[in-house]
Amino acid sequence: MHNERCIHNPNLFVITGGPGSGKTTLLLELERHGYPFAPEVAREIIHEQVKQGGTALPWANRALFAELMLQRSVDLFMAHAATTSVTFVDRGIPDSLCYARLMGLPDLKIRNACDNYRYAQRVFLAPFWREIYVTDSERKQDVEEAERTAELMGTIYRECGYEVIEVPKMVPEKRADFVLQNLISTGR
Repeated sequence: MHNERCIHNPNLFVITGGPGSGKTTLLLELERHGYPFAPEVAREIIHEQVKQGGTALPWANRALFAELMLQRSVDLFMAHAATTSVTFVDRGIPDSLCYARLMGLPDLKIRNACDNYRYAQRVFLAPFWREIYVTDSERKQDVEEAERTAELMGTIYRECGYEVIEVPKMVPEKRADFVLQNLISTGR
């Protein structure tokens, strides 16, 4: 973990929300419009841990999973910290804080990271969307937990000082247009 002063990049825009809310589909649509994005670290960790027979999983060792999620989120932030063009991030460091709170884990270290690594002021929240929610080998939350997660994401990002913009439930192309229109209104 890096222990530097606050690092802020107003070109890194977070797309967050609960599991199965269409974030990745939205990011792929934004990429089709020429905007790069950094992938979600939580799914990467789950995939790696399952493949390796590891225990840093949300259904096994939640504390170790949270630690890895924080470390990878900070590493991802640092890998993109110098970008000068709009780049989207599939979940940010505050998502780790949300996970820790949901699981009842200590969160001071994560909260400090949220304060020290800052994204663009506007964060885009994909709300829980029951009609498109499905589980898979890496997404095992039931509908209630997925909905609770989405609600807490908005609360956590606001608590961390971000302006949360809820992305309407529309087809991916329209969602991408909505996000891009809200970037234009920030002067991007």
